[in-house]
Amino acid sequence: MNKEISPAQNIIENVCKIKKDEKVLIIANPSTASIAQRLYEAANDAGARTSLIYQNAKTSFDNAENTVLAAIASNPDVCFSISEIKLGKDPVGTATPYITKSGETFTHIFDFLLEGKKSMRGVWTPGLTEDMFNRTVNIDYELLGKNCRRLCELFKNVVSVQVTAPGGTNITVPVFERDLLCDDGDFSKPGSGGNIPAGEVFISPLVGKSEGIIVYDGSMTFSDGDSILSTPITCRVEHGFVSDITGGAEAKRLLKTITEAEERSLAYEASGKLPLGQGQVYRRNARNIGELGIGLNPAAQITGNMLEDEKAFTTCHFAIGENYDNDAPSLIHLDGIVRKPTITLTYDDGSTKTILSDGNLTI
Repeated sequence: MNKEISPAQNIIENVCKIKKDEKVLIIANPSTASIAQRLYEAANDAGARTSLIYQNAKTSFDNAENTVLAAIASNPDVCFSISEIKLGKDPVGTATPYITKSGETFTHIFDFLLEGKKSMRGVWTPGLTEDMFNRTVNIDYELLGKNCRRLCELFKNVVSVQVTAPGGTNITVPVFERDLLCDDGDFSKPGSGGNIPAGEVFISPLVGKSEGIIVYDGSMTFSDGDSILSTPITCRVEHGFVSDITGGAEAKRLLKTITEAEERSLAYEASGKLPLGQGQVYRRNARNIGELGIGLNPAAQITGNMLEDEKAFTTCHFAIGENYDNDAPSLIHLDGIVRKPTITLTYDDGSTKTILSDGNLTI
């Protein structure tokens, strides 16, 4: 990897491998204008047909602007969401989900084109800062890809994952027949995409099956942003859903976010923003354990910005809310960091394999 090129050039040339005359759409907020402009210029230099559009910052509960959603619906070859917090929800897709020929449903046009039709490549960067951009982009993508491929191999035929940590986490996460997904920094093929900075693997637990305790002791996502935790948040998980939340002020902040998502789910159905019967589904999944992820970016640190925190070495993260297998829709997806986890895989033949020990890869 050539470290002499700029982070923007690296993303355009080596991560997305943008070619001449490809259509590139960049969506930004005023606060992310500098990074978006650098990507715009790098894409233009690569010969792409590039468009840059702005909208105000959006929270977890806000809708994206109609003009932004229409721009995405034009089906660019590559779409960048360079957002301060979130891209924003798709109210049309939420009320009437997009359906693929195979019957898979998606509640956002971005996800439908990326994962459903696989006609677009996507990059999303919720919370990206100049400092993070400059520190975490120019990494060894060959090594990152090697680690991701090795973990994908190890996750084949896994029935459950046990995670323990010094902070008190002790949870078993069933994942039978779920696929491990990779944010490996190779977004060169239609249907591929992920975060910048890249560097994690993640999987959706089976809905309603996880059991145990998660103690978040790194950082946490809330509806209004991310924070390093001054006091750990303890979540009891029963039958796949968070049943109890304890800790200090930040635990109350998490509970407030979840409660708001539960209440809005019912209100959205009552107002027609969700299909009939989906309000209760979304309400239930506001407490779902939607993701287990492992950080693999050696340049990432815990800074209180989840975009970077979830990529940090010696950490894992659990998300509360929506998952990545589209069978647990929710209004939220709240990531939280667990420091120095030990992660052990159990296979369908009863054998086990420890892939992280006190946060360190053992593969």
